[in-house]
Amino acid sequence: MAIELKGVHFNHAEAPDIPVLQVPYWSVKPGQRVFVHGPSGSGKSTLLNLVSGLLECPKGEVSVLGERLDLMNRRQRDRFRVNHIGYVFQRFNLIPYLDPIENIQLAKSFSARQHCSNSAVTAQSLLESLNVEAAAWNRPTSQLSMGQQQRVAIARALVNRPELLIADEPTSALDQENRDNFLSLLLSLVAEHKMTLLFVSHDMALTQYFAQVQALSDISKAV
Repeated sequence: MAIELKGVHFNHAEAPDIPVLQVPYWSVKPGQRVFVHGPSGSGKSTLLNLVSGLLECPKGEVSVLGERLDLMNRRQRDRFRVNHIGYVFQRFNLIPYLDPIENIQLAKSFSARQHCSNSAVTAQSLLESLNVEAAAWNRPTSQLSMGQQQRVAIARALVNRPELLIADEPTSALDQENRDNFLSLLLSLVAEHKMTLLFVSHDMALTQYFAQVQALSDISKAV
């Protein structure tokens, strides 16, 4: 399995009696494109953070690409994420004073999975494929539009050729036309690189792009 959760229970330390997630069992097969939906505050980002290793799992098993994240310490999870998982954050998490190419190169520098191609050339090719005009490549990302920043975030997530791509509300800043263009492009890149995609959103209009659609309430008994 690309993702497999067994008996996962998660709650915040400040509210130990209020479960955020309770997942008896949930799995995603390699190569699947899964859309998970639920209202704001329902625990979607918590699910993604457990799968990516950003959060420690206090109870249960979290297996990603055959590796038990719940048995790893924080440093091991961070290393695993850099090498195997691409993450498109809702708020992008770009370094604002670096330009797009520098942001992408920085992500590549953390990975142990170095590829033969020059990192600057790789960054440029990704930006071109995502329709980020060359005039924006050398500007601080803080000066780019929301749509441009979003595409840079996608390029950064793809640069290390991850087996698993996680997307947390990545279309929230786009209008309908740009949203549809973005989804078409994202899915074509996922297919090209044979990645597993875990996409989370509250926007049900996006379900048309996915064969596997699941409500978070069907995954977690705490919702």
